Amino acid sequence: MKPWWLRLSQYAQPHWGGLGAILVLTSTTIGINVLKPWPLKLIIDNVIDNKPWPSSLAWFQRLPSAESTTSQLTWLAGSTVLIFLAAEGLNLLQAYLQAGIGQRMQYDLGGTLFDHLQRLSLKFHTTQRTGDLAKRVLADSSCVSNLIFGVFLTILTALGNLAVMFIVMWQLSSLLALMALIAMPFFLLLIQLFNRPMAQWSYRHQQLEGDMMALSEQTLSAIPVVQAFNRQDLEDQRFNQLVRHTLKAFQKMTLTQVQFKIGVGSITALSTTALMSLGGLQVLQGTLTVGSLLVFISYLTALYSPMETLAYSSSGYAAAAAGARRVFEVLAVDEQVQESTHAGAFPAAKARGEVCFNQVSFGYHIDSPTLKNICLDVESGEVVAFVGSTGGGKSTLISLIPRFFDPDKGRVLIDGIDLRELTIKAVRSQVALVPQEPFLLPLTIADNIAYGTVNVTRDRVIQAGMVANAHDFIQQLPQGYDTKIGEQGSTLSGGEKQRISIARAVLKDAPILILDEPTSALDSQTERSIIEALDRLITGRTTFIIAHRLSTVRQAHRIVVLEQGEILEVGSHETLLSAGGLYARLHTMQHHHNHNSLTGFIEKNGFIS
Repeated sequence: MKPWWLRLSQYAQPHWGGLGAILVLTSTTIGINVLKPWPLKLIIDNVIDNKPWPSSLAWFQRLPSAESTTSQLTWLAGSTVLIFLAAEGLNLLQAYLQAGIGQRMQYDLGGTLFDHLQRLSLKFHTTQRTGDLAKRVLADSSCVSNLIFGVFLTILTALGNLAVMFIVMWQLSSLLALMALIAMPFFLLLIQLFNRPMAQWSYRHQQLEGDMMALSEQTLSAIPVVQAFNRQDLEDQRFNQLVRHTLKAFQKMTLTQVQFKIGVGSITALSTTALMSLGGLQVLQGTLTVGSLLVFISYLTALYSPMETLAYSSSGYAAAAAGARRVFEVLAVDEQVQESTHAGAFPAAKARGEVCFNQVSFGYHIDSPTLKNICLDVESGEVVAFVGSTGGGKSTLISLIPRFFDPDKGRVLIDGIDLRELTIKAVRSQVALVPQEPFLLPLTIADNIAYGTVNVTRDRVIQAGMVANAHDFIQQLPQGYDTKIGEQGSTLSGGEKQRISIARAVLKDAPILILDEPTSALDSQTERSIIEALDRLITGRTTFIIAHRLSTVRQAHRIVVLEQGEILEVGSHETLLSAGGLYARLHTMQHHHNHNSLTGFIEKNGFIS
């Protein structure tokens, strides 16, 4: 596998033109920085000390009014201002280009990660925290810009400065130039000592920040439960404890960086002091002019600055490595539900709806199968209800139809076609889902109903709302179908959210329908309205119902009783009652306790998933 920095570098490829322009600006800036101390040298040596002007600057004395000392001072002072303005202008332009390209690279990497996360199976997402994944997408993806500009470009710029400054310093004093390089081995030693701990603490800090985001997201999304059970203090304690751990990691990271910088600064100070003393001796001996010493000291600062930059780049490298590690940890996760190279579209615009589970086995963990050798044929238009104990495998089995998971063994077929022979998009276009907890986005009512269906007219949206018994309450909202709802549908009641979810399934008009307890926890009047809408939705569709209430279970063509991942019984309501098995015992106990629905009984006895 390619090293992480080489993998990140591919995100720079679309921006070679901009990066080339930045390199040109960097090279030009280096050249201008070489000129900065020379006006001061000329003022001291040639204007004040009246030493002869170098032959290469004979043109300077021919400038207008350049014969007098005052005019020469004016010209040299003006040139200092021009050099400064030119350097700052180039730095400003370079910073602007870097910011734009850096953000685009970060967003490209974040987009790649976001796209990959959407394609990972529910098996992955059930084990991850949303807040931490969000941090990896939004924050850790900055590792690519940190690497390109904080490490690569910084190193190139520093090496360019080192080369140019050393050449000029060599011309001034070869002895002092060689002495200046003595600091280099000490910088390399510091990098060797501090690079690993800086990387480790940076990674630890970013991990803990991800934990903080995850906890914040979990708590804020569960505010009603937190407040109802007076858990605010406990959540505060959990958050503050995490803050303390994060702060400790940040302090350790910062302390390591400060120690590193102190070491770099000490080496620079000692080297500069030694060279100033040696240069002062050369001035006293007459082998070096005062102006040349000032220029040399200026270049010495410019020489040690890139040395320090090279040393500090190890800190930037460590931070980029930590972010890249968190990004590639996710990108390294394989898409467990993958399309084969020969996967194609569904042969017909709409499937007949025949579904077959052929010796299907599946487990979230290798040593603990959730489904065991499931065999079930469902005809087109048939309504099949599933009941069973918690963890019996009902939701897992149904999740195989839209390929949220793929079976470990066996096959799932629609109209006789193995789902693995179809593209994921083709499979899911044939399936509509009404979940137990409807997921609504902070969009308008119309946008939520049309979510997942393209090129939909308003008339079709309204018609779907009518079929779902949602039209009347929608019309009473301030802007009707254009009313924007709150986060996760917080401005709507449970029944209203469920009817919008049903309208979404109506509009999709898929031949296969999955109902995951769509009337659980609803009052009787709301339930009746939902059941009426579901009756219309079910008509003509192959329908799978998970642990529905008795009214819906009774009308199912077949009821499947799942227990510990295996099918115990299959049959109609009447057939299962006469068989005297588990379903009959549940029904008898339900009647004995005067429950109004099978779901109510199952809830009491702990058989609902």
